[in-house]
Amino acid sequence: MSDATKTATLAGGCFWCVEAALERLAGVKSVTSGYAGGHVEEPTYEQVCTGETGHAEAVQVTYDPEVLTYEELLAAFFTIHDPTTKDMQGPDIGPQYRSAIFYHDEDQRASATSLLEELEEEGVYDRAIVTEVEALDTFWEAEDYHQSFYEKNPSQGYCSVYIPPKIEKLRERFGDKMDASAPR
Repeated sequence: MSDATKTATLAGGCFWCVEAALERLAGVKSVTSGYAGGHVEEPTYEQVCTGETGHAEAVQVTYDPEVLTYEELLAAFFTIHDPTTKDMQGPDIGPQYRSAIFYHDEDQRASATSLLEELEEEGVYDRAIVTEVEALDTFWEAEDYHQSFYEKNPSQGYCSVYIPPKIEKLRERFGDKMDASAPR
């Protein structure tokens, strides 16, 4: 891996799920769970869960663009969540579970917009994509107990039901981009 890194911020439902899947991609150096897109300073998990702070549960991914491009990262992101459901993913309902890409610069905005247009044109989904594309204002890191949650709690009920299918889907579609040293 090179010393150059880039950062992407993505929201696709529960941050435990998104973190657990994306950290298995080759080129990903770290994935941090947190909150983005809201209007409350230093939000807590309890505040975000009310759906009233405007934040989405999100992850911030630091990656090596020589190993994994931003476009490949976005393609993986769209593999592990449903971008056609507004304010929900699986059993999680509320604006904090919305699908969103929080871009860091104009290149990311253009790539995200282009990919969304391509997915719509190709009819990849049966329903319209509702993923929001918005500039990242501030990313607030979630509490410590949310970080690497699946790795620490693989038998926890929610984790054991919802995360393995996402990882398997990612492995099926991006097997050549999976980090061989990452846990299964």
